[in-house]
Amino acid sequence: MLYNFMPAPVNGGFQMENYWVWCGSVVQGEDGRFHLFASRWPKSLPMHPGWLVQSEIVRAVADQPEGPFTFQEVVLPARGAEYWDGRSTHNPHIVKHKDKYLLFYMGSTHPFPDPIAGDGYDLQDPRCIVARANKRIGLALANSVNGPWERRDVPIVSTRPGKFDSFLTSNPAPCVEEDGSVLLIYKARQYEGHGHGKMTFGVARAAHYEGPYLVMSEEPLFPPDVHLEDPFIWRTEDGYELIAKDMDGNLCGEKYGGVHASSTDGMNWRILHSLAYSRNVTWDNGVTRTMGNLERPFLFFQDGKPTHLFAATSDGTKGFHDASQTWNMVIPIGQDE
Repeated sequence: MLYNFMPAPVNGGFQMENYWVWCGSVVQGEDGRFHLFASRWPKSLPMHPGWLVQSEIVRAVADQPEGPFTFQEVVLPARGAEYWDGRSTHNPHIVKHKDKYLLFYMGSTHPFPDPIAGDGYDLQDPRCIVARANKRIGLALANSVNGPWERRDVPIVSTRPGKFDSFLTSNPAPCVEEDGSVLLIYKARQYEGHGHGKMTFGVARAAHYEGPYLVMSEEPLFPPDVHLEDPFIWRTEDGYELIAKDMDGNLCGEKYGGVHASSTDGMNWRILHSLAYSRNVTWDNGVTRTMGNLERPFLFFQDGKPTHLFAATSDGTKGFHDASQTWNMVIPIGQDE
């Protein structure tokens, strides 16, 4: 394990009745409280792939990082099919840089009617296929954690024909430096005929968080047979570190467990074949259970040290495919003396 994980509070984190809740990213606001940005979509749709067409980013608040977090508002609602992010917003990653709040996210759109309960919406539905191909990475800015949020009419990282990211870009994992420059890891897929290839990671840089963002490599960070998703990166004295979801489990030893990697320059990464985090979670009521999911990992830092791991989770046994509930959970991290 990468850290000394403590028992997870059963009554911590964030969940909403009648909604699927996913992702999860936390910042301490100017009010001193802890604000969690997550994604949600109605349970009238299937968990997967309902998020592709009706996810919206919301904000919840708590007096302590463990929560429980209470819903406050929809932050990035649907705003019309004509916008690149007009039908779905997802993958929030919130950063406070000096007096600005930076909300990185994935957005998508499609030109079809909204799905309704029971209309057969699934992975083969044209709405799903088009929305998946339209996934792009964006950035919204605000002077307060309460907004208002300035959304852009173009993504900050789009697709590139003929490259490994020709089909979609999503899952932004930014590292914002003190001078406002950004190293951004993101998930990508490429077109293979009329379909898409495997998940890969790309890296982009910007001299300032407002952009432009320039993709730094013609090749993905790892070969396509290194099957990773959900990156999270942070700055260290020696460079950068990364945790991500190991889709096959052949890197960290646990399917859907967390893999750990390090880099001196953000471009060349060395995978450390150790388990960064596990789906086997011990809760503060003494129960240990294997969660259906432990995804979209987010480390919350205080005074330069990681104090909590946030993750999207489910009560399923086959990931989210048989889940009846999803939520954002939090695991405190013990600090070595």
